[in-house]
Amino acid sequence: MEENKEQILVRHLLMKEEAAWKELFGAYSGNLTYICSRYLTEKEDVHDVLQNSFIKMFRSIDSFEYRGNGSLKAWMTRIAVNESLKHIKQNTDTKSTVEIEDLPDLPNDEEPDFEEIPKTVIMEMIQSLPDGYRTVFNLYVFETKSHKEISGLLGIAENSSASQFHRAKGLLVQKIKEFKMSKKAQYE
Repeated sequence: MEENKEQILVRHLLMKEEAAWKELFGAYSGNLTYICSRYLTEKEDVHDVLQNSFIKMFRSIDSFEYRGNGSLKAWMTRIAVNESLKHIKQNTDTKSTVEIEDLPDLPNDEEPDFEEIPKTVIMEMIQSLPDGYRTVFNLYVFETKSHKEISGLLGIAENSSASQFHRAKGLLVQKIKEFKMSKKAQYE
């Protein structure tokens, strides 16, 4: 059976060939930067986490097991997410965390309506969420983690994960309504 492009790249990565690592960085750094920026708001932090992620990949490539097309990207994504979470845990300022009591109650039956909103605006809305809400939202929506898995990753109670996700959704609903109202007002 003939090797595909990803398998060939993995073979060269395992041989620690510099050209293969440059190719890997060129092909995947944009996507991994995007993934890290879902969790981190500061560009310097994103850069640091991305760099740490590639170092971790280099050091642990021997443990990578090819499982079919896309498995390399999935492995790299998992490392980038884990490094982002590690960075958040190491740099969490207790003053910057939002207490649930500090925020008003939000409607619980509304789903965010992302139709007709540019992807960049949606990502800015997600980026503007409080750190804990943003982290839980990203893990639940983009990484499809359960609240039980999120609680284990972040060291929080399972119901705290669910509550933070619910509140993140509520804040996004508010931001979307405000965005749509401002767009509507522009055209009137």
